[in-house]
Amino acid sequence: MTPSSLHNPILHWWSQFEKKTTLTWFISIAGLIIINLIAFIWSLGSTGLIDETEPLFAEAARQMTVTGNWITPYFNEATRFDKPPLVYWLIAIAYKIMGVNEWAVRLPSALAAIALMLAVFVTLLKFGYASPKAALVNGEQSATVQRQLWLTAWIGSALTALNFATFAWVHQGVSDMLLSGCMGTALLSFFWGYAQNKVDLPTGWLVPIPNRGYLGFYVLSGLAVLTKGPVGIVLPGLIILAFLVYVGNLRSVLREMGLVWGMLLFLAISVPWFILVIHDNGEAYIDSFFGYHNLERFTSVVNRHSAPWYFYFLIVAGMFAPWSIYLPYSMVRLQFWKRKYWQEQLRQAQLTLFALAWFGVIFVFFTIAVTKLPSYVLPLMPAAAILVAATWSNEFARVSPLLGQKKGFLSSIVLHILLLLAMAIASLLFPHLIGTDPAMINLSGLMQRSSLPVISALIWGITLLLSLILFLKREHWRWIIGVNIVGYLAFLLFFVHPALILVDQVRQLPLREIAAALNQVRQPNESVMMIGFKKPSLNFYSHYQPIGYFWSLDDPAKEFLTELAQNPQANPKILLIGEPGQIAEAGLKPQDFEVLRDRNPYQLIRVDRQRLLAQYHH
Repeated sequence: MTPSSLHNPILHWWSQFEKKTTLTWFISIAGLIIINLIAFIWSLGSTGLIDETEPLFAEAARQMTVTGNWITPYFNEATRFDKPPLVYWLIAIAYKIMGVNEWAVRLPSALAAIALMLAVFVTLLKFGYASPKAALVNGEQSATVQRQLWLTAWIGSALTALNFATFAWVHQGVSDMLLSGCMGTALLSFFWGYAQNKVDLPTGWLVPIPNRGYLGFYVLSGLAVLTKGPVGIVLPGLIILAFLVYVGNLRSVLREMGLVWGMLLFLAISVPWFILVIHDNGEAYIDSFFGYHNLERFTSVVNRHSAPWYFYFLIVAGMFAPWSIYLPYSMVRLQFWKRKYWQEQLRQAQLTLFALAWFGVIFVFFTIAVTKLPSYVLPLMPAAAILVAATWSNEFARVSPLLGQKKGFLSSIVLHILLLLAMAIASLLFPHLIGTDPAMINLSGLMQRSSLPVISALIWGITLLLSLILFLKREHWRWIIGVNIVGYLAFLLFFVHPALILVDQVRQLPLREIAAALNQVRQPNESVMMIGFKKPSLNFYSHYQPIGYFWSLDDPAKEFLTELAQNPQANPKILLIGEPGQIAEAGLKPQDFEVLRDRNPYQLIRVDRQRLLAQYHH
């Protein structure tokens, strides 16, 4: 028995547990499976597509399977140049395997998250040293280092999955989680290549062949570009550049990375589709994708997505809660200002520093960008998980009791416990905090009548109580992180998943019922309009193209109706979807139309097209 285990009963138990290597792996794999099932797989396809963004991806992918055009994405009979094709291709392939459904739409996001979580686990198990000195420890104490690596891997992989940002975008069939998965695994692949590369290259090799880690980086970066464009290589490139400049080996690492071979591989993966889509669409694609959706998003406000400079401080703090409490201390404890110290460390001991560069570059990049969206910082969540996991692993192994821990870490635990209290109280108040979204007007009442707020309050209340007991017991404080991971899993399983189904019944089910009615009542050549909302899920669930979406019966709507009037084959009647109040505001009286389906808050009506056009003359 080592001196540390005499003072730490948990480490003594662990030292006995680790002797059974097979059991250790079995428990690890079982834990990963449980977390993946609850965070990523459970009820993945149990709710309808979420308007407005998800149906755009789902329907564009379905159009690929219908038209056979896998080069240019289309939605509502118009080109969709927002994103490159990888996410559409993967959803379309899933359609071929599983049929056209919500499971297929979200499967690429779930698989990307699973791959990222597993990559974090194996990387931390190999390089997740709690401190650089641990990488130098040999001999009798190496068992303690191995315990730290296991602990870092367990916590880091759990926190990669158990944060609201990852959960939210796993459950949407959009490009964000796929980008995070490709970018995150690319960066981890780079670190494998960096940490394991033989620095002494054969003499005379002007163009060295990259090792497997670097090759993985080039392949995954190419896929990241095919997922969301130039940002898929710009961000990893900036992260690696900042890291290598800091540690002072930029020139040697760039040479050993085999940039010539690597860039050829990267370009072979990422460029051909861009050549084909530009060939088919010309300047329209260049202006839309590279101009509007990339350059303009960085330099100006797009789609009214503006926010103050501190926006991402709030987003990261909220979406990575409660683990975000530990981020400031996790960064400061690295003492990153001691550059010479880090330059002297072994490469394999620099993962936490690399994670800090990863986190910092993405955070600063999107803080500078003028257009701001919560999803933009999703790719930094794995870096945050690595930083916090290394901190807990480092503090876990200290022989000193709780009050002997560093003040920053002790303060973080106290703040964590206070945050749990706030989360328990907020759970009870949640029904009153829900906004007044006109698409889910009954949600607050339904939530109040359900038991979900009480369940959430109980989960966080029990987590708070156990954490407080462990804190006061002092010698058992190390279990606080485990209790909170289990509490987060219970929160997802017993509150978030049922709440998503409840939200779906209020927000999306009425639209699916309207879409079903649309399929039943639509007559030949009868056009469809929606006013007051833009809900692309109507296209997906009705399999109908095109639908005219207008905020009101203004000039664009008039132009749409006028074009129909000039088409002799168009049906004189038109199907209109909107709120009863919006239909009345359009000047239509009950005797002017036929109500075909009434599903709060929407009505599906049939009206004479000329009657609608007549409103413009009043």
